[in-house]
Amino acid sequence: MAQFDVYENGNMETRELYPYLLDIQADILAELPTRIVVPLVSASAVKKPIPILQPELEIKGQRVYLQTAQLAGVSQNLLGLRICSARASRDQIIAALDLAFIGY
Repeated sequence: MAQFDVYENGNMETRELYPYLLDIQADILAELPTRIVVPLVSASAVKKPIPILQPELEIKGQRVYLQTAQLAGVSQNLLGLRICSARASRDQIIAALDLAFIGY
C-alpha cells in the first residue's frame, strides 16, 4: 500500500455511491492496520464541486471527485483491489487537504 493509491471500495454498503477510496496515509505509517482514505464519488453525483476541496480525477475512464470533507480511517481489509496511483495529482490532493485542515 502506498500513499495516493486508489482502491475499490470493499464496503458493500457504500460502494455504489463511493466506488473508490484514495489512500492518503503517509507511507511511513504502513505498519498500521488502518489507512486514512478519501472517498471518491462519481462526477454525476456532484452537482457543483467546491473548487480546490473537491478536485476531479479520472479513474478507469470515469470522472470522480474527492470527497475531502468525508475522509476516514478504515481497516485495510475494507480496501478492495488496487486500481491505480493518483500520485500525478499529488499537488491537487495536498491542496484539498490543506484547505480542509488549515483553511488555505
